[in-house]
Amino acid sequence: MNYLDIHPEVAASLAANQPVVALESTIISHGMPYPQNVETALKVEQEVRANGAIPATIAIIKGRLKAGLNKDEIEQLGQGGQSITKVSRRDLPLIVAQGKTGATTVASTMIIAAMAGIRVFATGGIGGVHRGAETSFDVSADLQELAQTPVAVVCAGAKSILDLGLTLEYLETHGVPVIGYQTEQLPAFFTRGSQFKVDYRLDDAASIAQVMSAKWVMALKGGMVIANPIPEQYALPSSAIDSAIEQALAEAVAQKIGGKQATPFLLARVCELTGGDSLASNIQLVLNNARLASAIAKAYCELVR
Repeated sequence: MNYLDIHPEVAASLAANQPVVALESTIISHGMPYPQNVETALKVEQEVRANGAIPATIAIIKGRLKAGLNKDEIEQLGQGGQSITKVSRRDLPLIVAQGKTGATTVASTMIIAAMAGIRVFATGGIGGVHRGAETSFDVSADLQELAQTPVAVVCAGAKSILDLGLTLEYLETHGVPVIGYQTEQLPAFFTRGSQFKVDYRLDDAASIAQVMSAKWVMALKGGMVIANPIPEQYALPSSAIDSAIEQALAEAVAQKIGGKQATPFLLARVCELTGGDSLASNIQLVLNNARLASAIAKAYCELVR
């Protein structure tokens, strides 16, 4: 049985080798409060269109894998908020079999995008190795998905609540290239840089598309990370973010919050501690990633004609 529904506009674009950019839905249900989550999701779709590509927001609606949502479906995910199941790879078969609705993480968005034939995906930040993972073994499924699913993920680096060094080590071990767009440092989500370096720096979308093509023509499995720093005017001071993260992490430990609840809790708490500044920055970095992803998708389509 085929559980996948591709939105007609997305299907037509893919059939004509026109650029399509996948977008995730966890950011709608679990990343921001309503109604900002819906407003942001629609703005990101508009940004993709304004930059010459077709958006395909991905989710699971009543047991159907959706590559491309309509406005009513986005509204449903936004209003549902935390009550909508957060779905990663392990959750997909249960949510589908039970006919439920779910918001897709980076990992499950990559899976559905690949099923549909979409090669480029824009998100906020990828998951990674959590701080303290040497004892908790808390490693995001996003990293393993990047190792096996052929989708290029445009992000503002890894979320700064994570252990960035161990995240890079994990990606390197599994053969996932981390490419910095016009930067040699790994962006840390709310800040433009970190103490860690990316594997390679590339300065234009065409060069990134060439790497994507070379990887997949050689039948090398997996995707790649395109690390795109947050625009300078929206970046937050690292000292303020580091302080908020440390406090949020301490509170998560005290309240025994872990697993899939950890990231939404930490991001929400950091938002509170920064007086809402981090939410405004989060929105801007997603829009920035949508712009770059659209340019990469266009360049990739030119290469594979």
